[in-house]
Amino acid sequence: MKFFVAVTDNDWFDFLAARRPEEVNFWRPGGRGEFRAIQPNELVLFKLHSPRNFIAGGGFFVRHSFLPVSIAWKVFGLANGVESHEALLRKVQRYRSRKEPERDPVIGCLVLASPFFWPPDEWIRLPPDWHPNIVQGKTYDTSTPIGRRLYEAVMERMNRMAIYDAELVKEGEPESPRYGKEQIIRPRLGQGAFRVVVMEAYRRRCAVTGAKVLPVLDAAHIKPFSANGPNVVNNGLFLRQDLHTLFDRGYITIDRDYRVVVSRRLKEDFDNGQEYYVYHGKPLTVLPKADERPHESFIEWHNEHVFLA
Repeated sequence: MKFFVAVTDNDWFDFLAARRPEEVNFWRPGGRGEFRAIQPNELVLFKLHSPRNFIAGGGFFVRHSFLPVSIAWKVFGLANGVESHEALLRKVQRYRSRKEPERDPVIGCLVLASPFFWPPDEWIRLPPDWHPNIVQGKTYDTSTPIGRRLYEAVMERMNRMAIYDAELVKEGEPESPRYGKEQIIRPRLGQGAFRVVVMEAYRRRCAVTGAKVLPVLDAAHIKPFSANGPNVVNNGLFLRQDLHTLFDRGYITIDRDYRVVVSRRLKEDFDNGQEYYVYHGKPLTVLPKADERPHESFIEWHNEHVFLA
């Protein structure tokens, strides 16, 4: 099993440690270069800057995405580790050191679920092979002695501090020992992570129209979160904001064959809506890969409980 030790801004860590959010955006000021060090659900650990050269917490990697600062703030808010959109923009611009400040720079976002922040007496000393010239971080593998020792130190603290709770779902035997061996932990997603995984599943395009203007696109729950709909990609559609509103209010839905269905009530209630009826009966313009498509149970729930037939 692999995990990543990431060089972490001290102010970012302190800001979030005081708030204990359900997810964080471990952002990077550069807008290039995919993050391929580890796979989803594997650990990212927070290595603080000097003089606090310790590993002080971590989180579970969901996915990497490139987002403009404005969208990152809209999606994650305070979970970006700063108090405002303006503060995030200032911090990004300071790291990027451009002569002409960019209005809305694109940043790399490592979305982490179920983050944990240890008190100083639980911080872990750096491994013996950590080099002070490491800028972004280093990947470790539990198949190596150093990686194994570090992983075990992390698991010991997580066990002692009850980091694994109802928000973390283990894959495998439900009654198996929690910490005796390596286990894949599948953290439940927060709202921001849900938005990012749905956005990427639909290739940043509206599922119905194919529109690509990101500021006017939303991740919609098929079964609403308020009705115990989970934050999973199979319960999501990426929609233009007007279509999202109509979907939530029951004026449009999709069927089990991923075709758009527009309610007759749209015309009856508003004596309008021709621009939406053109999509009636048509397949979704953008459809994710098979394992990320809307699940039929959520589609059926929306048709039964929300759609105005």
